[in-house]
Amino acid sequence: MAAADVDSYLAGLGEAERDALQQLRLTIREVVPDAEECMSYGMPAFKVSGRTVAGFAAFAHHLSFLPHSGSVLSAIEDDVAGYQTTKGSLHFSVDKPLPVTLVKKLITTRMRELESP
Repeated sequence: MAAADVDSYLAGLGEAERDALQQLRLTIREVVPDAEECMSYGMPAFKVSGRTVAGFAAFAHHLSFLPHSGSVLSAIEDDVAGYQTTKGSLHFSVDKPLPVTLVKKLITTRMRELESP
């Protein structure tokens, strides 16, 4: 059911946004193949062991990767220096998708955070 909800979310987007976010979705699946797709706050997300580790969304002027943590982006600030960020989101455009290496780093940073006591 949750994957169908993500499919519905993507189907409601324009082609460029849908293609960019579908590619991000596939990349996230590669990094955490055991993750469960879900919707969180109305946006597609991925959970591992019941904890949200990544998400994405389309907005009027940008796309966002959402680490579902207020500390992931600051932990790898050098890696995200070329992007506009907020405390909990990394913005990118449809014509400049996130590199696979950065997506891996974002997720592994979040996973390490969840493993810490």
